[in-house]
Amino acid sequence: MNFTEAIPTFVITLREGVEAALIVGIVLACLKKAEQTNLNSWVYAGVGAGIAASGFVGVLFNGLLAALSTSNQPYAPAIKQLLEGVLGIVAIAMLSWMLIWMTQQARFLKAEVEGAVTAALTENTQAGWGVFGLIFIAVLREGFETVIFVSAQFQQGLSPALGALGGLTGAAIFGALLFKWGVKIDIRQFFKFMGILLLLIVAGLAVSALKHFDQAAAILSQMDSKYAAICVYFDRASQIHSCILGPLVWNAADILPDRQFPGILLKSLFGYRDRLYLIQAIGYVIFLVTVGSLYFQKLGGKSNVANKNTQPARESAN
Repeated sequence: MNFTEAIPTFVITLREGVEAALIVGIVLACLKKAEQTNLNSWVYAGVGAGIAASGFVGVLFNGLLAALSTSNQPYAPAIKQLLEGVLGIVAIAMLSWMLIWMTQQARFLKAEVEGAVTAALTENTQAGWGVFGLIFIAVLREGFETVIFVSAQFQQGLSPALGALGGLTGAAIFGALLFKWGVKIDIRQFFKFMGILLLLIVAGLAVSALKHFDQAAAILSQMDSKYAAICVYFDRASQIHSCILGPLVWNAADILPDRQFPGILLKSLFGYRDRLYLIQAIGYVIFLVTVGSLYFQKLGGKSNVANKNTQPARESAN
């Protein structure tokens, strides 16, 4: 088992888990301030239900991929590659949107959560369910993004699952340090660093998704002659070629392979590939330029909002 393969899921689960932990901590602080700590059990129930629902979605996706891997249907290999490519695109879209949205909305996080808790408490008979629903949706949203990302990876055994478990554990410890023990943590710097790392990891996912589509096209073209035209690029003179990704523009397989250390570490953290085709290179650059510029634009336009949001919560929790 190669634990380096667990790094991307650890990073994403840690970041998404910390976001959920902030919401959970703010809710607990609000309930304590309102002298409604009897509703804390609803908070914990929401956390457990959200994690369980996310895990169920992950089992469904990975079960479907495993079924396609062992299927005797002629088109199953191509469908599997297409599904992994589509999951990759969905994961890219969701993680990019959440990265930019969370950066922009962080200044309003505490106010929105407190408003939702206040609204739930006004419904005396439904207060518990209101708090449960708030926590459940928050945890499920973050968990769904994570399981989609994990499902979009190559079949890597237990490594992604171990990374996700480590990220959840780290997020729980982070939340306990912040809200229970009152440890001062620079959340703004944490999210800034994790956001940059997430950008690079998701850019690597874009490269992988394009490779899945290329493999699906190649399989279809080889299975049936009527699909031969799918391969718009095919250089028969080249030993290493693609179907739809254009010519090979980078080949460091003999110098720095991405399946051995340190190449596998660079692959996990920065999206490095020892072989890169033209369309993959273009996609990688376009993603970093567009999503990266939006992220840094939102990041530069906000103040120390995370610290402002969590400081009152820490004080209320203590």
